[in-house]
Amino acid sequence: MGRFRDTSSSKEIPAISTASLPDIIFMLLFFFMISTSMKEVDYKVGIKAPEATELVSLEKKTLVRFIYVGQPLPKFRAQYGSEPRIQLDDAFAEVSQIENYIVAERSAMPETDQDLLTVSLKIDKDCKMGIVTDIKQALRRAYALKINYSAIQRANSNL
Repeated sequence: MGRFRDTSSSKEIPAISTASLPDIIFMLLFFFMISTSMKEVDYKVGIKAPEATELVSLEKKTLVRFIYVGQPLPKFRAQYGSEPRIQLDDAFAEVSQIENYIVAERSAMPETDQDLLTVSLKIDKDCKMGIVTDIKQALRRAYALKINYSAIQRANSNL
């Protein structure tokens, strides 16, 4: 016959193993490190983007180089004034430096992609057109003929 066990004696539940916990934590850490995009540029100029009704998104953002134009942020106004300034990467620049910047950026790209370089102009909507014309002339001298103007979608397209 079978033996009956005493139900009055309680057995302890075994402890949960935490040996795999560090593996799970590192897996989550690597996931967030890979999926997070870092901010590429620290803005030194204030930009209120103009509004547009017909917008097209760029396909390969690795082929895009940005030129920022706007009033310096308040912490830079004592040094640079309040007139619109040009920012290339993380530094203020003059129009004469744009040509060298484009040549350097193009040479850093793979040779197959150099002809596909697009320059995106992020310009404050209150900026004068004279500085934009000067930038476009410098881009022509550097043979950067693909130019994109950054804008935001207009809320009401009937205006």
